Amino acid sequence: MKNKRLQFLFCLALPLAVGGLAVLVSGGSDLYDQLIQPPLSPPGWVFPVMWTILYLLMGYASYLVWTSGMEKAVVYPALGAYLVQLFFNFLWPVVFFSLVRFAAAFLVLVLLWIGIFITIRRFLPISPLAGKLLISYLIWVSFAGYLNAGVWLLNQSNPFLS
Repeated sequence: MKNKRLQFLFCLALPLAVGGLAVLVSGGSDLYDQLIQPPLSPPGWVFPVMWTILYLLMGYASYLVWTSGMEKAVVYPALGAYLVQLFFNFLWPVVFFSLVRFAAAFLVLVLLWIGIFITIRRFLPISPLAGKLLISYLIWVSFAGYLNAGVWLLNQSNPFLS
């Protein structure tokens, strides 16, 4: 029982730590206010709230897969896909905010979206709930893709970025 609690806490902490580290590395909040935003852009405070919720859902989903009791030959590739998409999740704010490379950040988001999709496909047979928990994440990243593309197109001659 104690081992399951540690696994649960680890699974919740991992995506939160990745997200927190990405924020520390990228320091993105200052840039956001200087950007010309596309329609439907939420206020800046929405992002940390949404990402915290999504990271917790991701962590719980990974816990369900890890502790499913299914064969390692099925579970490990699913968790591997999860870790790959988590890497792209970390990379996006670094490319967008630190490097200020909106086109490259959009490409990272496309790779993240593909990674999430693959992770969902691998999680569903192991734990249908785990796969379903990641759908809101896929939707949010789709919306983030729209925002990223909008920022990219609208800020090509933004004097604040010179």
